[in-house]
Amino acid sequence: MLISLAARSTGQVYLETLPIAHPAIQYLQTRPDDPVSRLSAELERGTITLDFRADGTGYLASVLRHLGVTTDSQGLVFSKTSSQAAKISPRNPRAIYFADDVAVGFVPGGEVLELAARDARQGVSFYTLDNQSQARPALTRREACLRCHYGPATGGVPGMFVSSVFPSATGTPYADGAIVTDHRTPFGDRWGGWYVNGRHGEARHRGNAVAPNPARPDVLETVGAQNLPNLAGRIDPKRYLSPVSDIVALLTFEHQTQMTNLITRLGWEARIAHHDSRSAAITPALQSGIDALVAYMLFADEAPLGDPVEGVSSFTRTFAERGPRDHKGRSLREFDLRTRLFRYPLSYMVYDAAFDALPGPILDQVYRRLFDVLTGKDDNSRAFARLTRADRSSILEILKETKSTLPAYWRGAP
Repeated sequence: MLISLAARSTGQVYLETLPIAHPAIQYLQTRPDDPVSRLSAELERGTITLDFRADGTGYLASVLRHLGVTTDSQGLVFSKTSSQAAKISPRNPRAIYFADDVAVGFVPGGEVLELAARDARQGVSFYTLDNQSQARPALTRREACLRCHYGPATGGVPGMFVSSVFPSATGTPYADGAIVTDHRTPFGDRWGGWYVNGRHGEARHRGNAVAPNPARPDVLETVGAQNLPNLAGRIDPKRYLSPVSDIVALLTFEHQTQMTNLITRLGWEARIAHHDSRSAAITPALQSGIDALVAYMLFADEAPLGDPVEGVSSFTRTFAERGPRDHKGRSLREFDLRTRLFRYPLSYMVYDAAFDALPGPILDQVYRRLFDVLTGKDDNSRAFARLTRADRSSILEILKETKSTLPAYWRGAP
């Protein structure tokens, strides 16, 4: 499990939990096709091997390399919100690394690496890898992780989430005040129980702080907790692959977790509805899901950053370099970090295989809704008031050059 605290959500609507055993889904009966399942198959065939480090990180670096996950994506969470909670503390936080379709958790001194990976149709599955040297390391799918990763915090489907808690001096989260965070969450409510490194001006967050008085669990000791360039004196950096917990990586991971969950949910809802009714009609519930996905993709309710943000690792650069780019050099992965997360506010996950795997009638409606917003047909919609004409024009131009599967009518748009 990567984040295992069941939390109240902020900026979200509670959604009914969808049945994983439904004939149209069969989540537990279906073998996932995701980065971790593919890595597992290669290990079983013996076509690749994992390198083990004796420095305490074990197989971590090798696993990240095979999964295409960069170490500069590292975020450090010191709240005891994991199956390895006994090992986690402010002095020994858990590290989380991520790419578009996979995340890996590591606790120094822990017994296992925790992995979560996204299948384009089935959503997120969970795995562990024993992190002690062994002749044939093997990945194991873990159904138990669903106790926390399948419910309100994940949109009613198996998924990932980022929580912000009020942690005690030992990292134990207090019962009250826990929320699920994403790009809609006010800056000041984010990252309770996390380390946060970077500049963010006068804006304040909950990170790098504990609530030492159990009688006042919502009062954090915030002296020296803001604009923290490094974690000197707080952790032993030699126990990790990176010495910091980069603020830009955290902002990106928050966005990505709920984007993944929204895509998974919409796909599941459509498959369940089609199975039960034998109709491809767009029901009100499906239309609501389409609208929610498009609004999230376009950052309609994004909370302003308050002050400019600057990371401390190479993540800001390496993430943006992944593209793709149009002939003007523009990319949906380019950060803004002055008032908002991205320069061109449409989620980079529009390129994701899970987005393309949405059932045809649903994907058609998502594209139509996006097109109407970007071409100005929805120009008066309050939901998208923050999108300037320049924003819409730039996003439209970028997509037309970088997304080959757009419907034909997009090509004729001005």
